[in-house]
Amino acid sequence: MEKLQKIKLIIIILGIVLAFVLLISMIFISNYNSVVRLEEEINESAGNIEVSQKRRMDLIPNYVDSVQDYKKFEKETLEEITKARSQSDNGNVEGAAKTLSVVVEKYPDLKSSELYKNLQFELATTENDIASYRRAYNADVKDYNKKIKSFPTNVILNIMGYESKDFEFTKYENNAIDSPGNLFE
Repeated sequence: MEKLQKIKLIIIILGIVLAFVLLISMIFISNYNSVVRLEEEINESAGNIEVSQKRRMDLIPNYVDSVQDYKKFEKETLEEITKARSQSDNGNVEGAAKTLSVVVEKYPDLKSSELYKNLQFELATTENDIASYRRAYNADVKDYNKKIKSFPTNVILNIMGYESKDFEFTKYENNAIDSPGNLFE
């Protein structure tokens, strides 16, 4: 009987040890999976920032070129209209009418101010997107760091080599191309 009790005791001890090992393993796995999810959210947020910054970098020169081309076009059109007006002042009404007719047919809508408004709107939208993505990134880093630093998770994750992350996108880098102020000159 004593032998049977020893076997039961060994089975109970092994069961407790096995349950403890399973519990610890589940805690490790759960913490690992939650940190991986948080890291992926950080990576997604950083990617969104980079995409928006690239959009801004592509948008500014393209719009500036468009607006400058349209400005040039309007200047040439204005010169043609002025020429037509001077022809009419000189009595050449037929020549003036032809010139104006060609201008109106070619360019019924002269609206460079609309292009400027569109440029401002697109730039403002892009800047708002970047600011929004930076806020999301910082929130994701904050959640990650809270997870990494919380007890007892910090003990487990430090063993696994995880460290807190820096808030990389908290400062605005002012590159020359980021500032479109002198691009219209």
